Amino acid sequence: MGAEPPFRSVSEQIPLTLPENPKLAQNILHFARALRKAGLPIGPGRVTDAIRAVQAAGFTSKTDFYWTLHACFVNRPEHRTVFGQVFRLYWRDPRYMEHMMAMMLPAIRGVQEDRPAQAAEKRAAEALLDGVQRDVPEDAPDGPEEETAIEVDSSLTMSSEERLRSLDFEQMSTAEIAEAKRMLARLRLPIKPIPSRRGQASALGRRMDYRKTLRAAMRQGGEIRDLHRLSPKPRWPNLVVLCDISGSMSQYSRVILHFLHAVSNAKGQGWAKVHAFTFGTRLTNITRHLNQRDVDAALAAAGAEAQDWEGGTRIGQCLHAFNRDWSRRVMGQGAVVLLITDGLDRDDPDDLAREMERLHLSARRVIWLNPLLRWDGFAPKARGIAAMLPHVDSFRAGHSVDSLAELAQVISRPDDVGEKSRLMALARG
Repeated sequence: MGAEPPFRSVSEQIPLTLPENPKLAQNILHFARALRKAGLPIGPGRVTDAIRAVQAAGFTSKTDFYWTLHACFVNRPEHRTVFGQVFRLYWRDPRYMEHMMAMMLPAIRGVQEDRPAQAAEKRAAEALLDGVQRDVPEDAPDGPEEETAIEVDSSLTMSSEERLRSLDFEQMSTAEIAEAKRMLARLRLPIKPIPSRRGQASALGRRMDYRKTLRAAMRQGGEIRDLHRLSPKPRWPNLVVLCDISGSMSQYSRVILHFLHAVSNAKGQGWAKVHAFTFGTRLTNITRHLNQRDVDAALAAAGAEAQDWEGGTRIGQCLHAFNRDWSRRVMGQGAVVLLITDGLDRDDPDDLAREMERLHLSARRVIWLNPLLRWDGFAPKARGIAAMLPHVDSFRAGHSVDSLAELAQVISRPDDVGEKSRLMALARG
């Protein structure tokens, strides 16, 4: 049926009386508002269904009450953790205000033990602190007796946008993620054109256009009066994106896909075409979905197409599928590959290295964005990372707005290697 509800005793009783009590309906309404603030798509219809479901199922135990509301409000796997945290804070914890304030404090930079759960708790805390509890009835379960006004002196702090640019996507609240997506929608990923063998007419060209020169001479009775010249005709490469959507990359991939949608639909960036693939336990082509103008519709269609969201990771197997089925179709004309993954793989490292080498030989450049590079002490100790690192041209972080903005500045520089040289030295040492 799913994970256990977030409370200790399954026989714990709900401190309410009758389902017909209007106070219970008000509490469920405020609970639904908290869930909506935390990012769950809940409308008035679901609130009505939840009240009727509680009235029909009863609430003799907290377990029954939890799963009744869960059935009404949760319809996607990624919403389960958020629902559980909001339920625990709203209906049970008598000291939830102190707990929520702790969740709202800035996170210490370091490896977190349970990052998805902490992110869900932060979203739940923000939802309940952002004006939801002000309208809760007096008999709301475990509610605070009075509000506490908190004043923060931010005169010497950086601007909110500047702070947001350097903030880790996984540490962002719901509102911060929405603002980050708006910032990424304005970001561009320009590429310089590549000289081709085809020529175009140019008075200063170094190549002689023999055909045009001879045709002009034939119109003059065979006399050559002008020498026509050619310069290389510029062409633009394809951008091929391989984005990891496994459980460890879920938060990053959702935000980065918003950025890729903006890149796919922006004009004047120079890319011939943008091809996008997601992978976890299997490879999925989402190119046609990202071409839709509406970002919400595009990502909803991409999510429905990719059935392995927040699952395991088989990078080697997915790269093999790409090299076998798609490489010849999308890697022509010197494509640039953007690989977005943390490199934590279950496959054999020798097979992974072989597939990465084949991908590297087929591409003009391979740029690897790894969110784990945000840690100061990061080293290529994982077998998958060590196997992939020698076969990329540039290794860069991909955890914040700033990191993606830096990518836009260096993507046209063939000499950019990012952190590859330093990490290769660590691997050899």
